[in-house]
Amino acid sequence: MGDLHLYIDESGSRMPDYAVNMQRRDGMDYFAFGGIIIDENEIGAVLEAHQQITKTWTLTGPLHSTKIRGHRKHFSWLALDSAREAAFLSHLENTILALPVIGNACVIDRPGYVARYSRLYAPPWTLCKTAYAILIERSAKFARAHGKRLKVFYEEAGEKEDRDLEEYTRLLKAEGMPFNRDSAKTYDGLRPREFQDILNGEPQRIKKAVPMAQFADLILYPIAKGGYDKMYSPYANLLRAKRLIDCHLDAAGVLTLGIKYSCFDRKE
Repeated sequence: MGDLHLYIDESGSRMPDYAVNMQRRDGMDYFAFGGIIIDENEIGAVLEAHQQITKTWTLTGPLHSTKIRGHRKHFSWLALDSAREAAFLSHLENTILALPVIGNACVIDRPGYVARYSRLYAPPWTLCKTAYAILIERSAKFARAHGKRLKVFYEEAGEKEDRDLEEYTRLLKAEGMPFNRDSAKTYDGLRPREFQDILNGEPQRIKKAVPMAQFADLILYPIAKGGYDKMYSPYANLLRAKRLIDCHLDAAGVLTLGIKYSCFDRKE
């Protein structure tokens, strides 16, 4: 039957009170953990798709959302020819929309998080603990619903950051979700034994060179952007192509099992 694999990337600052030195052009201020869920039997198709686009465009480095959007480093050539850029972006989007993957994430609006929790917790938790627990639990529930176990792979970020994720996983298996059980009972959090049964092994560290890590990065940004702008074209196209977990859940399931947009009250 095969396991489901979850490939995780992160975006934004993990620190709630990190000072942003300049206003982002996209108007976003968030932290997110997210990426792609894929049946391990479909990994060959993902590798083939990555090889095809890399060969077609003679790419010299990994696919990376920020570098592509900013025309940086090995994607600086995108700024030289608008027609070639449009052709590449179309090929890339069509490739992503055809992948046998499902996007999932937890996106936290940082100002909203500070406004809600700064008085309750001094100092507030780093955002990664919250986002990671929610992402892993919802992905684990999705795997269980399909009669599968879940293997977790995360892109390396640094020794401390990587150790944090490994510790968060250990705590999930030992203590369950790190939230107040009364206030979070609506979400029916997994118990420690359930995490132990569903998660297959320890989370594995991978490098950006791994194609699945690159596609996780490319899908995470439009998911995050969707929390601020539901009409954002790449996000809307992912929904239309049923490449997001929300597309595979009913309305009630989206609220408790789908992509989590946390502390977006100020946007609403």
